[in-house]
Amino acid sequence: MPFMIDEAFLPATLTAPPMTDQQFADFCAEHPDLFFEMTAEGEIIVMPPNFSLTGIRNREITGQLDRWAANNRRGIVGDSSTGFVLPNGARRSPDASWTAREEIDKLPRESLESYWHLCPAFVIELRSQSDRLPVLRAKMREYTANGAQLGWMIDAEARAVEVYRPDREPELLTSVDSVSGEGPMAGFVLDLTRVWDPLAD
Repeated sequence: MPFMIDEAFLPATLTAPPMTDQQFADFCAEHPDLFFEMTAEGEIIVMPPNFSLTGIRNREITGQLDRWAANNRRGIVGDSSTGFVLPNGARRSPDASWTAREEIDKLPRESLESYWHLCPAFVIELRSQSDRLPVLRAKMREYTANGAQLGWMIDAEARAVEVYRPDREPELLTSVDSVSGEGPMAGFVLDLTRVWDPLAD
């Protein structure tokens, strides 16, 4: 499904026929300079590559989460290129995620090299300049509705974190330099100082 779209018009939404996991992977491979997600309704969301500072901030977040998970040894961390098929059928790639090993063990072995059909227990979305807040907030609610036990939406420009939990209203944290995990993420503390100021000495 080749197409051309000017970056000035991204993010954009396309309609597409139903796709298998392999068809979706092949479609994404045709456009390696773009990022794609698919809604539960089958709409394809086309996103531009991250701006440089957004990518650096995301590396800091994923790095801290990965170091914690390596010591904790109860789950696996995914970065922004990690795709999941949620229970509602949406194909999503959170900026950072943590999935319990016990949930991975339930997956059919032959599916491990494909998209995992599950929702991570913990997700982080880092708002970029192209992200519309209502869309990003709807995505966070989708995660918790599909099995995520905790989600953080981080807005570096506003220096704010919105905390999402199942069946609860989001909690807004402002003027904080760290945020602490709970539930399956108890013990994880994300230091936000390098997220707010990634070029600081």
